[in-house]
Amino acid sequence: MQIVANTAPRRFVSVDVLRGWAVVAMLLVNYPGSWDHVFAPLEHSEWNGFTPTDLIFPHFLFVVGVSIALGLRPGGSLSKLWLRALRLVVVGMGLYLVAMWGYDKAHFRVWGVLQRIGLCYGVAATLALTLHPRMQWAVIGGILLGYWVLLACNGGYVPWDNLASRIDTWLAGVHNYQFDAATGKAHDPEGLLSTLPAIATTLLGVRAGSWLREYVGSRLLLAGLVMLAIGWLWHLLMPINKNLWTSSYVVYAAGWSLLLLALFHWLFDLRGAYPLGRSMGINAITAYAGSWLMACVFEKLGVFAAAYAQAAALLDAGKLASLTVAVVFVAFWWLLMWAMEKKGWRITI
Repeated sequence: MQIVANTAPRRFVSVDVLRGWAVVAMLLVNYPGSWDHVFAPLEHSEWNGFTPTDLIFPHFLFVVGVSIALGLRPGGSLSKLWLRALRLVVVGMGLYLVAMWGYDKAHFRVWGVLQRIGLCYGVAATLALTLHPRMQWAVIGGILLGYWVLLACNGGYVPWDNLASRIDTWLAGVHNYQFDAATGKAHDPEGLLSTLPAIATTLLGVRAGSWLREYVGSRLLLAGLVMLAIGWLWHLLMPINKNLWTSSYVVYAAGWSLLLLALFHWLFDLRGAYPLGRSMGINAITAYAGSWLMACVFEKLGVFAAAYAQAAALLDAGKLASLTVAVVFVAFWWLLMWAMEKKGWRITI
């Protein structure tokens, strides 16, 4: 990890802002004052279906793909991009070691958000460098259709007994996000098999990034509407499910990401609107990892509980008090990232 001056070539402001708001949303839903008092839109769906919160992570992976398309050049080094992917995985595992201390967890979790981002970045960037766009579309289609068949023919989409959960159980057991000691079954929303369709999400971002680079923003809008329709219709046959990262979920979430990218491109690249949130996008991994470490310390020291109690006493409303704590936490990191942007600092992994 190193701190470098911000001397990169021209960036699409829209992508930085979009990434920044994805990070803001991540922090907002990850760090409430109390998990017992959370507004429904800020929680994940229990299984099938979706909430706005379920669209945050695929949106971030989509933006990773957009950044790949904008940043990679023909002849780029595969070893360098895979080294970066490995660093993301290692940092993700390191964060879970800290979480074991902060949250008094008995078992180390193998999979995680940064681990998935690292794997998706490495595979998608490799394919972006080595495959023609038509072949990239073929890979996307093959992954989504193949994953559909794999799940449908091997237990379907029921909790614990689907193929993805069975593979998670076999590979990592108690080291998954969820483990049922009574049955010995496990599940991880960032598990190995469900990372396959997440790669498709990232590749869809790669294709969108190429359209952005070629200044065909109208294609983003049209593709977004088409994917929303396809995802919703596919949901009738294969449920939209974030836990399994189902193929219908990939297409549906990508539809929203495409529409947001089209909107932000129009607002910030073409209209020159003030790029509110850009500082969070420039140092996205710093904000994510730093807030995680701070949250672990706060949890160990009881800061979140104390802050929630104080907010609840003032506001006399459980969910509103919990949200207030989360907003203050996000605001702190937003201010810190803004100060880093003003200094021209970027922390890269």
